[in-house]
Amino acid sequence: MQARSALFDVYGDHLRSRGSQAPVAAVVRLLEPVGIAAPAVRTAISRMVSQGWLEPVQLAGGRGYRTTERANRRLDETGNRVYRRRLPAWDGHWHLAFVDPPSARPARARLRADLTFVGYAELLDNVWVSPFPRAELAEILERAGATARTARADRFDPEPTGAWDLDRLRSAYDGWLDAADELVEKHLSAHDDEDEAAFAARFHLVHEWRKFLFADPGLPDDLLPADWPGREAADLFAAEANRLKPGTDRFVARCLGA
Repeated sequence: MQARSALFDVYGDHLRSRGSQAPVAAVVRLLEPVGIAAPAVRTAISRMVSQGWLEPVQLAGGRGYRTTERANRRLDETGNRVYRRRLPAWDGHWHLAFVDPPSARPARARLRADLTFVGYAELLDNVWVSPFPRAELAEILERAGATARTARADRFDPEPTGAWDLDRLRSAYDGWLDAADELVEKHLSAHDDEDEAAFAARFHLVHEWRKFLFADPGLPDDLLPADWPGREAADLFAAEANRLKPGTDRFVARCLGA
C-alpha cells in the first residue's frame, strides 16, 4: 500500500466527516496499524500539498493539514461510488467526449488515468464514452491542458459496453468474493486491540474495494447480465464495512483525541 493512496483513504473515509483536517501526529497514528511509517506519511503529505490536494493549517493538536476544495470534490465523488450513494438513474443515453489531448506524454498518461478513474472508456482514438456525464470532466481536462467537445448519443447498436473489459472485471469480482472474508479475518487477528483491529481490517477492505473504481464505470444495471457478480460483491463489501464501522470509529476518535 502506497502512503499517498493510504492518505486519500484516511481523508476520504475517516476525516471528511470530521472537518477534513487533522494534526500530522494524528494522521501518523491512524496509518501505523496499516503499516505506513511516519517518514512515508510526511513525505506523502508534502507531495500532496505540492499537487494541490492538501493545505497546511494550525490546529489545537499542532500543525496539521486539511483537504483542498479540489480534493473534497474528488473525495465526495469517490465516496459516492465506493458506497454506491446517490446512484444516478440512466436515461438510455451515452455521454461522449471528443478529446484533444495534450502534446506531452506524461500529461496524456495522467489524462487517460483520470478519465478512466471517473468512469470513461476510450471507444475510438480520443473518443471517450460514459453512461453518465461526469462532473469532474472539466477539471480533469483543465489540469491536463486538454480540451474536449461533448455530445449526447442514443443510437448505438450494440451498446458500447465492449469499451470496458467486462470479462476481466467479472473475474476480478469473482476473486473479491473468494478473498474478502480472508482479508478481513487476517487483519482482525493481527492486532490485540479490538478497535485497532477493526480499523485495520476495514481500512484494507475499503482500500482493495476502491481499486474497482479504475475498472468499473458503474454501468446501469439493465446493461449488465443477470448473474453479474458485482452486485453480490457490493453487498458483501457493504455488510463487512458496516460491521467493522463501530470499532473503526472508536479508534479514529482515539487517534484524534476526541
